[in-house]
Amino acid sequence: MSVADFGVTETRLLGGRVVVFQPAKGYRTAIDAVLLAAAVPAQMGESALELGTGVGAAAFALAARVEGVHVTALEREAAFAELAKKGVAANGFEGRVVVIPGDVLAPPKIVADGGFDHVFLNPPYVAAGTSRPSPDPLKRAATVEGEARFEDWLKCAAMACKAGGTVTVIHLAQRVPEIVGGMAALGFGAQEVLMLAPKAGGKPKRAIIRGRLGATAGVTEHPPLVLHEANGDYTAATENVLRHAESLL
Repeated sequence: MSVADFGVTETRLLGGRVVVFQPAKGYRTAIDAVLLAAAVPAQMGESALELGTGVGAAAFALAARVEGVHVTALEREAAFAELAKKGVAANGFEGRVVVIPGDVLAPPKIVADGGFDHVFLNPPYVAAGTSRPSPDPLKRAATVEGEARFEDWLKCAAMACKAGGTVTVIHLAQRVPEIVGGMAALGFGAQEVLMLAPKAGGKPKRAIIRGRLGATAGVTEHPPLVLHEANGDYTAATENVLRHAESLL
């Protein structure tokens, strides 16, 4: 499937700082991408890798928030990669964000060789075989695990990360124990967990987990980030991340 097969819309993120091009129907980027990027502790001059960039929303949000960071964005689906490359040009990120084709099951040399300061990922949330997948192929690829299971994504992240570097994941809150255990087994310590609650007192649906390769400290659980006020508006803390490009964790 190519971009010519569907309509394309333009979406603004970070208070208009970033433009993202995405399919008019089916897969749509959400706030998860911006929240993920906000939790990557990158600094000027460092390198970051996003596994499964989709249309590039998280990669662009990180590049907009951290001046001088260099982002490599890996994407398997040609249509998504095409839209991400269009976004690179529209945002003026040439030389700072590079979109490359590839699969976490057979990563290209630049990924397999490791050496990235930070790796971040927003993999498909739904485990294979646990739900009826969308008939839309791009939405299905973005939301439901295919041949690559979550442990494959994590192994690829560990392969790409340099010693002392970080891996940051956003995923379903119910899968946090699995993610924490999987990261620990691959040598990621000093893990930090931030639950994302839809409203005050509500059950978290998403979580951000970050670990550092080679660190020995255990797991720190932060107070949940409450996303919405009772009336449905974003809380001030969430607005600061989504509109004003503040960092998390």
